[in-house]
Amino acid sequence: MAAVWWRIAWRNLWRHGRRTVITALALAFGFLAAVFMVGLTDGIIAEMVETGTAVISGQIQAHDPGYLPDRPVYATIGGDAGVDVSALVTRIESVPGVVAAAPRLYGGGLLSAADQTQGAMLMGVDPERDARVVQLLSSMTEGRAPQAGANEIAIGSDLAHRLDVGPGAELVVVTPASDGSLGNDLFTVSGVFHTGSTGLDLTTAIVPIDALRGLLALEPGRVHEIAIRVSDPWAADSIAATIRARAGDDPPLAVAGWTEYRPELAEYVRLAGASNFIIVGIVFIMAIFGVANTMLMGTYERRREFAVVRALGSSPGGIIRTVLFEAVILGAIALLAGAAMTAPLVAWISRHPIDLSRFVGDFSMAGALVRPVLRVDVDLAGPLTSAVALFLTALGAAVYPALRASRVPPADALAGR
Repeated sequence: MAAVWWRIAWRNLWRHGRRTVITALALAFGFLAAVFMVGLTDGIIAEMVETGTAVISGQIQAHDPGYLPDRPVYATIGGDAGVDVSALVTRIESVPGVVAAAPRLYGGGLLSAADQTQGAMLMGVDPERDARVVQLLSSMTEGRAPQAGANEIAIGSDLAHRLDVGPGAELVVVTPASDGSLGNDLFTVSGVFHTGSTGLDLTTAIVPIDALRGLLALEPGRVHEIAIRVSDPWAADSIAATIRARAGDDPPLAVAGWTEYRPELAEYVRLAGASNFIIVGIVFIMAIFGVANTMLMGTYERRREFAVVRALGSSPGGIIRTVLFEAVILGAIALLAGAAMTAPLVAWISRHPIDLSRFVGDFSMAGALVRPVLRVDVDLAGPLTSAVALFLTALGAAVYPALRASRVPPADALAGR
């Protein structure tokens, strides 16, 4: 019996083929707009997470439990005895999902050149390992990254401008050491990096980890942090938990994913993710009025037909079923048309993001650098949510016309009243 109602609904839709096509296209464009806007939002989020974690911090960080938030210079992993850094890094890199790990030291100091002096955060790195974890050492606009074992330093572009130095210049570096003394040494500027973030480019200086260890009067094997890169930034928290479990208490480690040490970025990601439902809702709420108007016109034009069906013994439920079946078929047609339009467009923009850097410079959002690139990232959730919204729109728009049609008095309709 149901097959009969489906056939009737199909025939009714194509009595006014042009109207059906226009209505289906309206829903199809709504689907396209929803998927595209959600994908664009997800692309901005992905860009923020990548730049916010891949430039300098990494997606996971491991410290001594007493290091954060005050960052005392003596709070190194493994305490005063230090740790076998190479073995620890190898153990972390053996965890599934981890791409690379790199040890680091941190210190605050003064950089002086001629009569100019600026404060900076000194970051001691293993250049070879760190380049596999973050992008900072590959952001050199002048010169090159510092080499291991050399008294070389790379500084941010804004810091270089303040100090009026470039590659080859010499800087005096002074920093408080862990034993209460003042460490100082002469470094040669090997390169200048530019990230686009004023906070980094004005306050950050990179030196080989052994050189900073000497300035801070720390013994070999003492490091403040292990920065970790993972294959999937969204899995950082679960991978961090695995690292923490495998490390045990030898040495004690506080391991955190980027959602913990970049809470402002994590909050924005959650907010932007929630806004996707609002975007889909707005698009289809706008569409529902046009679809409802079309369905209402269609049912009004068939009042006499519905009256005949009622007079022959059909129940009001049968009339409602017919109109709702029409809505389902209309939704299916719109979804197929929408998918046919959306798939090639989204695939093309995903492979060829639109670069707007000639019109707009880089900007920061939630503490993360965002490139002006229209990038669309689409996963299964976005199209599925939009498809469900499309069908709900089609059905929702048909409810009122269906109820109106089922309440038509047969005698009045047949009499032309």
